[in-house]
Amino acid sequence: MTVPALFTTELASTAEQLAKHLAVPEPPPPDRPWTAQSLAQGAAGIALLHIERAHIGDGTWEQAHTWISNAAAGQISAADTTGLYLGAPAIAYMLHAASIGSTTRYRDALKHMDRHVAALAHRHTDTAMARIHRGEPAAFREYDIFNGLTGIGALVLHRSPGSSSLERILRYLVALTKPLKSDGQELPGWWVAHDPRFRTSARYPGGHGNLGTAHGITGPLLLLSQALRRGITVDGQDEAVETICTWLDAWRQDGAAGPWWPEHITRAELRSGKPSQTQPARPSWCYGTPGIARAGQLAAIATGDQHRKHLYEIALAQCLADPTQLARLTGAGLCHGWAGVYQTAWHAARDAATPALRQALPHLAETLIRHVEPDAEGEPGFLEGSAGSALALTTAARDTAPTSGWDACLLID
Repeated sequence: MTVPALFTTELASTAEQLAKHLAVPEPPPPDRPWTAQSLAQGAAGIALLHIERAHIGDGTWEQAHTWISNAAAGQISAADTTGLYLGAPAIAYMLHAASIGSTTRYRDALKHMDRHVAALAHRHTDTAMARIHRGEPAAFREYDIFNGLTGIGALVLHRSPGSSSLERILRYLVALTKPLKSDGQELPGWWVAHDPRFRTSARYPGGHGNLGTAHGITGPLLLLSQALRRGITVDGQDEAVETICTWLDAWRQDGAAGPWWPEHITRAELRSGKPSQTQPARPSWCYGTPGIARAGQLAAIATGDQHRKHLYEIALAQCLADPTQLARLTGAGLCHGWAGVYQTAWHAARDAATPALRQALPHLAETLIRHVEPDAEGEPGFLEGSAGSALALTTAARDTAPTSGWDACLLID
């Protein structure tokens, strides 16, 4: 569906206003100097906006370089606590986005970062495989997009697709799908020992199984499918994709407004086969139907399963047509707001056979622009702030995939 020219101009103008408010970087708080290296909150993430704008001619490389320099000014951490959204991997991701279309831009810095990321990937994989061999439950930080091997794998997939580090990450994700036995109960291999907030709580005795994109098994499904779609495979990868899809099939709930998925499953719910969640939650990229549906669609594309592809596309279209679900979105951000929904739906629509997803985009863009506050002093960051919103608005205005590939860190590209 074609967006009217006047509305396209409004989208671009709003993105421009947001970018102007983010023209000059500020130093990170003295008590949190590491935030400059944060893709989620800091200069590394905001730099992605100026990098994309430089690529498409809406901004300058001088301005982009100011933000890049600010992000990389301090000692860059390659400690085991870093991941795609913080430290050396985040800086490498930022530089990679800037290097697209050039063989020389930030080449030496990228080579240096690549070595650190590869070493980190191998260390993380060693630790994760040792945990699997001990038969212990996982933790979000082991495998998720933000901190774990899925996020690092997304970076390596774009930087070094033929590397041993990516091969080992994919082999680990295959191993992650093997069942885990605990206290006489068989659990999925990605079961975590903590609650959704990384804590021990009475509501989640024995941990939980998470279905979300940001921290749950949908993230690994996205990476396995993205690699498979590019012809990058390891033994058991097809079976791992099928195992995760079967899990999602088992927990799909069919409501009056279409299919939806619970955010997480407890041990008691696993035994009963029924979630306590009675209705769909916020339809966000991070936990809701949009992220899960895009993962299922990509898995179906990668495996050539047209029936499954159709089911996930219809699930997303029905979600986007349900005012009750959409009313639960209250912010403009990428993680759990309208920007993330728009960017996810845009990619899904490009790959979809059904025209319903394409037809939903103008309304999503209109709603996104209503939730953006270009003159407000709000969160400036990439994941939950105005930088991410401006990037999604740019996609809506141009109706083309990002030149820098900035949204690869969401694994929806």
